[in-house]
Amino acid sequence: MTATRYVTPLREGGSLPGLMEADDLGTYVVKFHGAGQGRKVLVAEVVVGELARALGFAVPELVTVDVDPDLGLAEPDREVQDLLRRSPGLNLGVDFLPGALDFDPLAVDPGPELAGRVLWLDALVGNVDRSWRNANMLLWHRTPYLIDHGATLTFHHAWSSADAWARRPFDAADHVLLGSHPDLDAADAALAPLVTAETVGAAAAAVPDEWLDGDPDETRGRYTTTLTARVAAREAWLPGVREAVAAGRPRPITREGRAPDWLAARLPKGGP
Repeated sequence: MTATRYVTPLREGGSLPGLMEADDLGTYVVKFHGAGQGRKVLVAEVVVGELARALGFAVPELVTVDVDPDLGLAEPDREVQDLLRRSPGLNLGVDFLPGALDFDPLAVDPGPELAGRVLWLDALVGNVDRSWRNANMLLWHRTPYLIDHGATLTFHHAWSSADAWARRPFDAADHVLLGSHPDLDAADAALAPLVTAETVGAAAAAVPDEWLDGDPDETRGRYTTTLTARVAAREAWLPGVREAVAAGRPRPITREGRAPDWLAARLPKGGP
């Protein structure tokens, strides 16, 4: 897509994404390669987002958005102007979901099946950014959507750590869905066989060449190798996640915190 108008900055995150309109008449939350985290955050967003979609999760559509820095000339915020000047060319667009609400498991219990699947995915990709402090999930048309995966796949910040990362334990103590009694074993049985070299390779293929280090095809192969190695090494990180599930968390879901009956009856139960 090509951006046609910068609408407004979104200041919830540290990278200052912007709401932008594009030439397909769509509206996107655009994350810029010129932000402090750089292109690798965008790579993680695409690889994990598309992998999650392939595993059956609801994820907003991800597109590339070609941004002309001149779009920022009329912006009064100097920070926005500088960010757009640093981000010419392709940036990441996340489909804007109008009317979506921040997902709150204290108001809507997603159920053990979905909770288990989300927790398993986060443990797989090393996502510590889906905590009770910030769920990074949206509720749209009664469906939970997964967003914001830029903090995952940390091995690509130092490729020499990839082998160790594949076996690294995952700290799930703060995960937002622990109070929903995640069915982790059912999630493992259902999702692990789906994380194949073909599935991960297809997710990595969606990343633009210019966002990748070195030879693009070789780098995509390294993502595939590392993630499939992590699936194969589940005995190294799943036990710790099971312990977190068994321990629960200090803020369990209670009946008083759930949605009213008329709303809960219309919300999905279980996973994708």
